[in-house]
Amino acid sequence: VQLVESGGGLVQAGDSLRLSCAASGRTVSRNSVGWFRQAPGKEREFVAAKFRSSTNYIYADSVKGRFTISTDNAKNTVDLQMNNLKPDDTAVYYCALSSTVIFSAVSNPNSYAFWGQGTQVTVSS
Repeated sequence: VQLVESGGGLVQAGDSLRLSCAASGRTVSRNSVGWFRQAPGKEREFVAAKFRSSTNYIYADSVKGRFTISTDNAKNTVDLQMNNLKPDDTAVYYCALSSTVIFSAVSNPNSYAFWGQGTQVTVSS
């Protein structure tokens, strides 16, 4: 299983970015896929996730209403649309995939077996 993130960059506060997580070896529509982020000196934190084949999307409170996760079945990608970005959103963003995570554990990074290499998002004030 390989996950490759793309779409990161340097933007100003209030701008938007769209991250994409391309998967090979597994079908994203049938698996749980989460987005996490890690800022320097901080632990990896949950951002958003899709749970298995449902349209049940879960968001961290800090991004709710600004970020949207979606699945492109034709491309086998899971995208993260990020609007109204803030300097606190600056981090390396990772996507992760799990075939076995239960719903109550989708926000726990330890629940995911497969990870991408990450993409840097920097938001200037």
